[in-house]
Amino acid sequence: MPMPETARHPIREVPTEALSRHTGMVIHATTILAVRHQDRTCLAGDGQVTFGTTVLKHGARKIRRLYNESILAGFAGSAADSFALFSRFESKLEQYRGNLERAAVELARDWRTDRLLRRLEAMMIVADRTSTFLLSGTGDLIEPDDGIVAVGSGGPYAMAAARALARHSTLDARQIAEEAMSIAADVCIYTNSRITVEEL
Repeated sequence: MPMPETARHPIREVPTEALSRHTGMVIHATTILAVRHQDRTCLAGDGQVTFGTTVLKHGARKIRRLYNESILAGFAGSAADSFALFSRFESKLEQYRGNLERAAVELARDWRTDRLLRRLEAMMIVADRTSTFLLSGTGDLIEPDDGIVAVGSGGPYAMAAARALARHSTLDARQIAEEAMSIAADVCIYTNSRITVEEL
C-alpha cells in the first residue's frame, strides 16, 4: 500500500490496534517490544531462536544500538536478512546524519521498490528518544500512537501487557518492557525469558 505524502515525509499514522494486521505474515521465534514512556525509550527482545519445532539458541541478541548509540533497532525474522537490513539502515542513518525519521522513510521506500530488498523476510523496530517506527517488507512505515509497539510471534501479548502497564501502573519504561516481555514468554512458545533490554 503506498504511503501518503506529507509536507515533510511520507509517514502513515496508524492506530496501534491495526499493528497486528499490517502485513498478514507471522514471524516466529522472536518477540521485540518498544516502549516509550515518561521520557524514556526502551527496546526489549527475547533470546530464543527456533527452527521448526526445535529451539536452537537461547541467548541471541536481536537488538542493537546504532549511530553513536543514540538509536535502538530490533529485528524479527531471518537472521541473515535482518543483518542485511541493519547494514542498510545504518547507511541511511549516516547519510541523513542520524535523522531517524528520514532514514526510516528512505529505508521503507527502498524496501518497497528494490527487487532484492523485497525478498528479505524480516521486520524492524527503530526508536530514538522521541520517535518509534515499525518497518515491514511491504514498505509500510508505522508510527504507533502511544509509543508502544511489538513484532514477532509474541508481539501481540507483549504489546497488550505493556499498554495495560503503562496505563494502570507507576512503572517506568524499562520495568514495563521487562514485565511485558516476561508475560509474553509465559504465553508464547517461541519466546523465552532471556530478555535483553536497551534504554535511551
